[in-house]
Amino acid sequence: MCQKAAGSYFLPFGGVMHENFKLTRGEPAWFQSSDSARRGFCRDCGTPLFYDGGHDHISITLGSLDTPENVKPQMQTNLARKMPWFGELDGLRHDAGMDTTPQQRAEIAATSRQHPDHETAHWPQKGSELWI
Repeated sequence: MCQKAAGSYFLPFGGVMHENFKLTRGEPAWFQSSDSARRGFCRDCGTPLFYDGGHDHISITLGSLDTPENVKPQMQTNLARKMPWFGELDGLRHDAGMDTTPQQRAEIAATSRQHPDHETAHWPQKGSELWI
């Protein structure tokens, strides 16, 4: 189910006990994806944020963190659904011409309607419009 919810081959999560979890701003939207689980997402941009399976913890999507490179996964689950060719990815040809340049990244950042990878005083930023 995580593959479909994320629109990707996998969805890395990190678990946090409910009593240690606190949102610093806003409220997520929730989708009851089954009788026993619900998924939280940003109501403004649709980013998947949480999986709550009714346990003593909530699972947070690691890719939604401001610094996901600082959270190294420590285990895997649901390996029966792992793509059989994952081990071959590092051996694939890299087309550097498809990589974004620093100028392209700056242009994208200047017009992005997604929350940036840092804390902001206001969101959405004053004077900007959200996609609807």
